[in-house]
Amino acid sequence: MKIIKLSVALAFAFAASLSQAAVPAAQANRLGVDLTPIGAEKAGNKEATIPAWDGGISKPIAGYKAGMRHPDPYADEKPLFTITAANLATYKAKLTVGELAMFAKYKTFAIPVYTTHRSAAFKARVYEMTKKNALTGKLVGASDGVADVAEGIPFPIPQNGAEVIWNHKMKSKGLATKRYNSQATPTATGQYTMIRIREESLGLYWKQGNTLKDINNVLQYFFQLVESPARLAGNALIVHETLNQMATSRQAWVYNPGQRRVRKAPNVGYDNPGTASDGLRTNDMADMFNGAMDRYDWKLVGKAEYYMPYNSYKAHAPMNFNELIKPGHLNSNYLRYELHRVWVVEATLRAGQRHINKRRTYYLDEDSWQILATDHYDSAGAIWRVSEAHVINYYDQPLIWSTVEVHYDLKSGRYIANGLDNNDPVNDFSFVTSPENFSPQALRTRGTR
Repeated sequence: MKIIKLSVALAFAFAASLSQAAVPAAQANRLGVDLTPIGAEKAGNKEATIPAWDGGISKPIAGYKAGMRHPDPYADEKPLFTITAANLATYKAKLTVGELAMFAKYKTFAIPVYTTHRSAAFKARVYEMTKKNALTGKLVGASDGVADVAEGIPFPIPQNGAEVIWNHKMKSKGLATKRYNSQATPTATGQYTMIRIREESLGLYWKQGNTLKDINNVLQYFFQLVESPARLAGNALIVHETLNQMATSRQAWVYNPGQRRVRKAPNVGYDNPGTASDGLRTNDMADMFNGAMDRYDWKLVGKAEYYMPYNSYKAHAPMNFNELIKPGHLNSNYLRYELHRVWVVEATLRAGQRHINKRRTYYLDEDSWQILATDHYDSAGAIWRVSEAHVINYYDQPLIWSTVEVHYDLKSGRYIANGLDNNDPVNDFSFVTSPENFSPQALRTRGTR
């Protein structure tokens, strides 16, 4: 892996103590100047293959109306080139370990590379609060929580790997969201049954005016209901994702319609299998990484340029899923990759801790802090799974989030694709709800409708 050396200004505090709070005012004042408002390098690269950030897509494009699926701002573009097994050597330096492993596994795997667009944007309020957080934010413990921040990105000028991952966990996903996060787990030959899943979430951290005292240590409330197939329909889950995990760990409850009772679920976390995942995704792989961070040491390796899934509006459009879901991997004709700068973080299992992944490498978009790709290694240290978040700008907000998330298992030749809402209503960010709807007492009635 070739890592681009960071400038002295960006690397100034990597060796600082994890308990050190914030950055000097002189560094925070760079936000919105030579750094973007959330901490990316505003300038492009010297080869001009990555452009300067000019604000991204900060408002809906022409023709968009509320409730629509998001039209592709770059629909007329064609790939600059497509990486295949035949020309792999030419582009190898800008491919991740996981991408190279996919080429080694599947002769049909391809990466269509398009013009890079730094389309990421967030609300002005996020930018305002992010700059304030830069002066006050600090980690709790080694990596267990965050203190003295509100609303925005907690660590726009990160000092270590844990801060980078918390930036991903705490980037805006909207105050309240209702969406379909349906998934497919095709066999090695491509057969699958669609699992239709409806989800709701509430993140009071992102409510304007709230402080950490106002959110009762809950970063996000989460509700999930399986609607089909019939054998799984009615299974429901509620999660309270905590911010300071030293004070209170993640809380979760499940409802099983066969048993007709609600029970606490202590194992909704870490490497336990995700809902209806056929063992292809662990709970902490949802949204690329979520949950407690205490089982890994987090090393900030640096920043590098890689071909990453980005501006994936083709995968967001209405379609017959048989066109997208193919044996081994998603159909590359519906995918888009661009050259982007990413933060690289290595997660290594701590001594005495247990997890099926001994090591993981995360690649985070500098413009949004979204994890775009992950390499997962098994207990012997071999590459095992490869994850990709195919993201778009939900420019009605605006915010960056995945439209399709896929986790490839190189051993079984199978994968799980999440977020397959192409033929369902688009994410509803105007959804109104309250914490009471995410209580364990509400789960029994919610699981029946």
